[in-house]
Amino acid sequence: MNRLLLRLGAWLLAAAMLGGCALPSLDGRVASYAIGANHDTRIGKAMLPLAAAHPGLSGVHVLTDGRDAFAARLLMADAAERSLDVQYYIWRNDTTGTLLFQALRAAAGRGVRVRLLLDDNNTVGLDEALAQLATQPNLEVRLFNPFAGRHARMLGFLADFSRLNRRMHNKSFTVDGQATIVGGRNVGDEYFDATGDVLFADLDILAVGAVVASVEQDFDRYWNSASAYPLRLLVSALDPAAAAAQARQSDALAGAPAALAYLASVRASSFVADITQQKLALEWAPVQLVSDDPAKVLGQAAPGASVARRLPALLGKPVRQVDLVSPYFVPGPSWSSRFAELASRGVKVRILTNSLEATDVVAVHAGYAKWRPALLRAGVTLMELKRSWTRETEPKRGSGVGGSSASSLHAKTFEVDLARVFVGSFNLDPRSIDLNTEMGFVIESRVLAQRMSDVLDGRVDERAYEVKLSPEGTLYWIEHTPAGVVRHDSEPGAGLLQRGAVEFMQLLPIDWML
Repeated sequence: MNRLLLRLGAWLLAAAMLGGCALPSLDGRVASYAIGANHDTRIGKAMLPLAAAHPGLSGVHVLTDGRDAFAARLLMADAAERSLDVQYYIWRNDTTGTLLFQALRAAAGRGVRVRLLLDDNNTVGLDEALAQLATQPNLEVRLFNPFAGRHARMLGFLADFSRLNRRMHNKSFTVDGQATIVGGRNVGDEYFDATGDVLFADLDILAVGAVVASVEQDFDRYWNSASAYPLRLLVSALDPAAAAAQARQSDALAGAPAALAYLASVRASSFVADITQQKLALEWAPVQLVSDDPAKVLGQAAPGASVARRLPALLGKPVRQVDLVSPYFVPGPSWSSRFAELASRGVKVRILTNSLEATDVVAVHAGYAKWRPALLRAGVTLMELKRSWTRETEPKRGSGVGGSSASSLHAKTFEVDLARVFVGSFNLDPRSIDLNTEMGFVIESRVLAQRMSDVLDGRVDERAYEVKLSPEGTLYWIEHTPAGVVRHDSEPGAGLLQRGAVEFMQLLPIDWML
């Protein structure tokens, strides 16, 4: 007991000491702004006739395939001539993360101004890689809402929980003020189909045209905000020997057989040929960026301007159907009532989220599970993605790379009345609504809305369970298999321990943080 009390005292003392470890002053930080679109660049010359033919509209291309999503970023970085503005919640120090780091460094070496803004919550182990990256002229790294201490981050949470619990969840990748990628993907092997473990089923939008300027302005808002700290204020510069060692480590990872094989498969895809030969199909439509104020992480943003408040108005009042895809879905009483009211008016409401076996956050599933009976009674259709599925478009090439993959839903999208679509970083959960900053596109396109509806109409059956409510009020799950329909009377694919953890977490008052 005495030893336990001593440990507890040491933790509390450390937390108190960290509480006095203030963030550095931003007085010397220099503001910078988007260079803006220039039609003298290669991308600018390609976009000029297209934009002229579609004034006020944006050309969008949906990136559903992970390798296509990686190829788009890599090719955009390689084509950049003036600027790269890059903003992410997660950037892994893995194969794809290293390859994109090298692409940013190469662009800066060509004279391109590169600004990289990363949320600091997931930069553990990245300090040296970022410090080495920042030695390149024309390349600046900033960390959003950072930890004052670079080690023992859990203690940092204890000392400054109310601030550090709020994160920048935005994702954007913009080149030369002419083209941008916005959506759900972070940077890491699991998002780009480069891992043998888990594949995140995700969604991005590649956009050109009018909306790109809005993304650039929004990036400036975050880059120059009170929460964006230059890396040099937080991480010591590497000495020459350490910088050289870090460079060798990055080169070794990028030159490893697995990385070279992945790059070869990416460059061989038809998407690469389409984009390099300017044959990529674009849907031209009105597109509006919706984004939270970066002051939200400091609790200082006007609540009426939030993504959660603006989306219902931008998407309009549904009269026919609503399709929602959200990997982390915790509707709470407010959104549950909204969906129930829609269903009571005859609006078809369908929701796709992760099953217990597929989720990577069991606590979120617990927050969602308690609302299933009420939603089902109201007439809402609930579908839960299975953990495993087989890609239809390609032959099997081994676990995790096009064949049978352990899959977890990560896309976030809405479709309303086969007319409007939202794609972005926003989950329908309390964390996205109240704590994190989010962004995304509202696209007025019947073509994209119909495509999403068609997926839920036909292709989801074999990849997801449909949740049902029995006359007795108990849940069961319907699975469509080649052998026929199978009924599950408990959470499919989940063991007793997982189900018990969900039941226990439903008793805890933690929904506000999910």
